[in-house]
Amino acid sequence: MTEQTIYVCSDAVGETAEAVAKATLRQFASEQVKIKRYGHIKSEDEIVRIVAEAQATGGFISYTLVQPELRELMKEESMRAGVRAVDVMGPMMQAYVDTFGDFPKREPGLLHSIDDAYHRRMDAIEFAVKYDDGKDARGFMQAQVVLIGVSRTSKTPLSIFLSHKGIKTANLPLMPEVNPPEELRPLPGRLVIGLTMQPEQLLEIRTERLKALGLPASAQYASPERIQEELDYAAGIMKSLECPVIDVTNRAIEETAGIIIEWLSQ
Repeated sequence: MTEQTIYVCSDAVGETAEAVAKATLRQFASEQVKIKRYGHIKSEDEIVRIVAEAQATGGFISYTLVQPELRELMKEESMRAGVRAVDVMGPMMQAYVDTFGDFPKREPGLLHSIDDAYHRRMDAIEFAVKYDDGKDARGFMQAQVVLIGVSRTSKTPLSIFLSHKGIKTANLPLMPEVNPPEELRPLPGRLVIGLTMQPEQLLEIRTERLKALGLPASAQYASPERIQEELDYAAGIMKSLECPVIDVTNRAIEETAGIIIEWLSQ
């Protein structure tokens, strides 16, 4: 049986959420389930990265986040990614507020200032969700960055990460059976970027994805022949577009995003 993971997240140490997770595990035959704890979470980037990791591994999240901004982002990101997230303290804190009319303490300086930068980021996040996975080709005409690549090359998590930097990002999965849309033609002020990955790692990721979905690992989606066919096709499209290509093999989302942000600033 494949090892499964519960991600414990907190803007403090995380002992409360971990204790609840451990108490839960004692009720199950859970030898194949591990707990991975992330404490002292301070930024939205950390939450985006953790949710992306949980999505990739098929795990779920248990969290105790006191700051309302981080708590709301965890809810939004987990819903968007299809990851189950359990708010350990939120219901109890809300019950306290509703019953006793008091409010939790907050450290100064952590609330969003409503300024132009904040609105740009919110617009970019909405844009990334709306134009994820090539849902609407019109988004490619409005995007600052368009990510293209075969399935499971981190296009969606990277789009969301960039959106939190205020960069409007769309993405498109490349498949041999579907011709890329005309909207990908070169445009001034827009950066089309190809994402690729070594076939061995892509095979491993797709195989784990099939297992997480309860599908047979022998499906064509995770066959070496199909993966190579898709990668060759994608390489041809990227060459025809003359777009820069990033090999994301063993590369963190933050590192890839850093490369893209640097290109945008040039």
